[in-house]
Amino acid sequence: MTDSAKTESLEAGQGEEMPVALPLVSIITATFQAAATLLACLESVKAQKYPRIQHIVIDAASTDGTVELLREYAGEHVVWISEPDRGVYDAWNKGLERAEGEWIAFLGADDELLPDAVSAYMRLAEAHPEAEYLSSYVRWISASGKARRIGGPWEWSRFRRYMCTAHVASMHRRSLFERVGRYDDKLRIVADYELLLRAGPSLKTAFLPQVTVKMLGGGNSDNLKGVNETALVKRSTGSRRALVTEMERWWASIVFTVRRWLD
Repeated sequence: MTDSAKTESLEAGQGEEMPVALPLVSIITATFQAAATLLACLESVKAQKYPRIQHIVIDAASTDGTVELLREYAGEHVVWISEPDRGVYDAWNKGLERAEGEWIAFLGADDELLPDAVSAYMRLAEAHPEAEYLSSYVRWISASGKARRIGGPWEWSRFRRYMCTAHVASMHRRSLFERVGRYDDKLRIVADYELLLRAGPSLKTAFLPQVTVKMLGGGNSDNLKGVNETALVKRSTGSRRALVTEMERWWASIVFTVRRWLD
């Protein structure tokens, strides 16, 4: 059975008229058995001072209290459904079907937006009206509690070798999905990378040199399977030759193993 709540965007204060010039931002969160961390995620979005945010939560029929938590938030800027899905990228595509914003971001159920992150992104978008993809830094926290900064600016010479941006610290203009399509839900780990590889060197980007998100390690991409799937999509999109891709896969496996040991 599907549970849903009516879409409601944040208003610019009690009784105040919403500034019509500001673009609507849709934030999509995929969840499954996420009751332990979801509240902090929801609160981090609710606390944003930017006045036009739609938060969409796509839950995969959780049974741990996630649905009950979402019911409590219904009508407070969150639209949500709870039903079986085929994985996180299927959930993201469902979110895209419901997204009304000019700009779209994806926030994990165990991630948190830092204060005023959305406002900073929209100032960047205003300064770069041609951009269709924005990125920033992430504060990544390992299972042992160690923190490091990840992510960075998009550059095709680097991006075609590895995902040099952080998906959770990204904003996508709606027109990008209209141009290249939606996520390939047959992939399990790196469909976010594959979609941007489809855009190729023509992607128009801008970078925000600040940390916008706190992200907990140990997620879907934090394993060697992601290294192997990355090699697969580089070959399938034609961004790299087979031999070069295999060399990069070998090196990425070493880097991953060393970082895991250090963490």
